[in-house]
Amino acid sequence: MRVGSDTGGTFTDLVADDGRVVKVPSTPQDPSVGLRAGLAMFGGVEWLSHGTTIATNTLLERTGGRVALVTNRGLEDLIEIARQDRPHLYDPMANRPLALVNREDRHGIGGRIGSLGEELEPISIDEVDALVHRLGAVDAVAVCLLHSDLDDRHERAVAARIRRTGLPVTVSSELCPEMREYERLSTAVINAYLLLGCQAYLGSLATVVSEEVRVLTSSGGLIPVEQAAEEPARLLLSGPAGGAAAAAAIAAANGFPDAVSFDMGGTSTDVCLILDGLPAPAAVRDISGYPVRLPSLAVHTVGAGGGSIASLDQGGAIAVGPRSAGAVPGPACYGCGASFATVTDADVVLGRIPVDAELPGLGVLDRDAAAAVLDRAGLDAIDVITVVDAVMAEAVRAVTVAQGVDPRTLVLVAFGGAGPLHACGVADAVGIDTVLVPARAGVLSAVGVLAAPMVVEGVRSVPAGLGDDQDSVATIIDAMREQARSYSNHEHATVEVRLDVRYSGQSHELPVSADGDWVSAFHAVHRRVNGFDRTEERVEVVAVRAVRTLPSPVAVLDLDAPPRGSVTGPTVIAEPHCTIWVPSGWNGLPGVAGALVLTRKMTS
Repeated sequence: MRVGSDTGGTFTDLVADDGRVVKVPSTPQDPSVGLRAGLAMFGGVEWLSHGTTIATNTLLERTGGRVALVTNRGLEDLIEIARQDRPHLYDPMANRPLALVNREDRHGIGGRIGSLGEELEPISIDEVDALVHRLGAVDAVAVCLLHSDLDDRHERAVAARIRRTGLPVTVSSELCPEMREYERLSTAVINAYLLLGCQAYLGSLATVVSEEVRVLTSSGGLIPVEQAAEEPARLLLSGPAGGAAAAAAIAAANGFPDAVSFDMGGTSTDVCLILDGLPAPAAVRDISGYPVRLPSLAVHTVGAGGGSIASLDQGGAIAVGPRSAGAVPGPACYGCGASFATVTDADVVLGRIPVDAELPGLGVLDRDAAAAVLDRAGLDAIDVITVVDAVMAEAVRAVTVAQGVDPRTLVLVAFGGAGPLHACGVADAVGIDTVLVPARAGVLSAVGVLAAPMVVEGVRSVPAGLGDDQDSVATIIDAMREQARSYSNHEHATVEVRLDVRYSGQSHELPVSADGDWVSAFHAVHRRVNGFDRTEERVEVVAVRAVRTLPSPVAVLDLDAPPRGSVTGPTVIAEPHCTIWVPSGWNGLPGVAGALVLTRKMTS
């Protein structure tokens, strides 16, 4: 038996390859407790595909280990100087997040950085050995030296000496062999920071099933749990990536290759643009103010979920999130004694969640408790819903309008425990006429994790002067493709090569496929994203990425689902793992693979 699991802030969802579903309350103090409880309900699980929030929560809550940074002398403070930009341009009081490395734990080696083009002084082994004795009581070490994306010999030598002490070491060129020292350094530091807690948690999963555990990465592929424990920075968008991939498959099967995935859970909402049946990729993501330069899906997250706390600010305006009631105590309607009002309480008071509904491990909901906390807070339920829908609509605009895509041409794929409750309201706000609610919508991210492929990812920086030479780029593409193929000779494994491309002089790149005329493809992507192209300008490649993919034996569409009937709003559809609210002016028809296709009535 194979099981896919997604551990969220409120519930842990599990789906087996025979279609059975288990949903249990999450256990924030030790997520493995809830996971083990869910797995025990299946019995005899052999393979586990796991989506986890352990890395994300560790970074957000600042509960990682003490990290030492080893870099070139003169670059010790790069981790704090960063790009010298402000998080909010017009807010003079906004502060950047504190550096993850204390000043006394930053160590420079080699010659001091001189003028541009000046050759670096060599790093002596004696200097490295002396450094090892000064590291102090740290939990992990990050090593990031200049230009190691092109020549990693110094980094490997330094890391080898430090590893003799038994300390775990993250080497930037092993994790992220790409240009831009600050982003590479930040990624290495974050990985080292996450090691302490993530290795303990992921190591504990080795015995939860009889055969193998694999963990979902931010890019939507599975890697061995041992690799995940060594490279936890790859897991920062683990769960949401599974949902986006499953949403893309369901939407395409129903004839909608272009869509937006809308995953509203208990703590947050995740949205992702889907074009031509594929979730949009991203090479660099900002997580809690820190750049992470690792492959990822372009999932945009906002702190708005069913458990988001609603209140009045000092000016009397309603604010919803990002604080959440979480799994403990949860919304007041759960009957666990919460004293604050949440989005779910508002949904219950409005009758959008049936009062006799039973949630896993919680029993029947308490409408009186929900009404009481809203009254004490001076809040009207419909106002709370209006505000949270506006927050989520802005998130949809961030992945559509801001990327040059008209949301009116897309379908909204709604899932998560609260997604189908709010999807039509969000669709109304952004002009989307069709909402798709997949089968098992409440646990779709776990379905996506179960159906995720196993992947091996590689990247190579292209040296300056070669990126605009198509013959040189073609040689690198062929080498990367052959390297990826060498990882497995499985007959169903496939290899995809993508390029990071820009116009000469630009500071940021756009991803395009290496297949076919990638220059013309870049012009087209640049025109869609930025509104213009410059076909007369020189085009250069800065990185080549290769991904070897082995499909899962379980596909999203393989799981049988009972068909849904036609509906006319306003109505509430209560399902075992989610509730669907169909407002007035919307109709629903059954779709492919148990989906429900909701469309807005056209008015003359």
